[in-house]
Amino acid sequence: MSKRVYVGMSGGVDSSVTAALLKDQGYQVTGVYMKNWSQDLPGFVCPWKEDYQDAKRVAVQLGIDFKMYDFETEYRHKVVDYMVREYQAGRTPNPDIMCNQEVKFKLFMETSLEDGADLIATGHYARVKDGRLYAGLDKSKDQSYFLYRVSEDALRHSLMPVGELRKSEVRALAAKLGLATADKKDSQGICFVGKVGIKEFLLNELGRQPSGPIVDQDGRTIGEHDGAIFYTIGQRHGLNVGGGLPYYVARKDMKTNTVYVTTNLDDEELWSDEVMLQYVHWIGSTPPAGKRYHARLRYRGPLVPCELQGVAPRAAAGHSLARKETTRSLSTETTTSGDSRARPLSLSLVEPQRGLAAGQSAVVYEDDRVLGGGVIS
Repeated sequence: MSKRVYVGMSGGVDSSVTAALLKDQGYQVTGVYMKNWSQDLPGFVCPWKEDYQDAKRVAVQLGIDFKMYDFETEYRHKVVDYMVREYQAGRTPNPDIMCNQEVKFKLFMETSLEDGADLIATGHYARVKDGRLYAGLDKSKDQSYFLYRVSEDALRHSLMPVGELRKSEVRALAAKLGLATADKKDSQGICFVGKVGIKEFLLNELGRQPSGPIVDQDGRTIGEHDGAIFYTIGQRHGLNVGGGLPYYVARKDMKTNTVYVTTNLDDEELWSDEVMLQYVHWIGSTPPAGKRYHARLRYRGPLVPCELQGVAPRAAAGHSLARKETTRSLSTETTTSGDSRARPLSLSLVEPQRGLAAGQSAVVYEDDRVLGGGVIS
């Protein structure tokens, strides 16, 4: 008897083709729409109803079962609250990474397996084999960076068939099959929330932020910001300070509500040749120190040669960035499952990199294989 696969169908072309491919391969396919966010924001209508209907249309076209899981409460707690908390602390989090860890490859997987599925599948541009994660074939669309915190067990229960294809092939296949989503544009913005800017989203969550000084490399106040949480290390645009040479955000002091900028691209505060990581997660065994690897320090960033120093052990099962049911924030010493920051990982970069932001992730690769990574501290 063929295995039952629950496909996370977002209403986009990638997950639509995923369902079609798996049905063609002989799996018993059920499409599942995850309702993670439905709130409209000022000037922005959440597209969840349209996405749900698009996913349902494709399921009908393919002749597969279809259902919806409502994860809105969990998404708010695990992803949105985490993201807001990190910005308040002056860091720059990645909600897509948290969504994959906590919702798609944990909550969705666990619910699907309890519901009778043998496997889950998603439309990610990445490849999975024997519990290992690899970059997608289409390097311009590769999403393995966002998946480095997925557990080995979840990967063993997951399929990602479009990871073996190029985006152009996925579009062509959707058109050939006449799928309702064949020409639908790719989603943008915050994961599941939609095409809304992070500043607008944070303003809706937190309200107007206190203004403060923008100080240059000579200690002069050259302007005023509208909230330090909105600025990222290395940022150039949106500073609204005078003409002349462009300014870059060098650092932030959340206690004094000060944003420090520089016009000097060689400013040592902008460059790093060693990166400290916390909340380290390895897929499989812990890689040995002293060996040459590559790290991606931001999504779509280049792969940078690196060595691991002071390698943190493999995380315990259930390791998570998400907060306990407590008032503690991510910046405290422990998170769920007793994970600790006591043994951080140090990445030694062969060439210094500019504008590395705390809260973003560094993902370690060995050729095309994702070994794991951690959060930049």
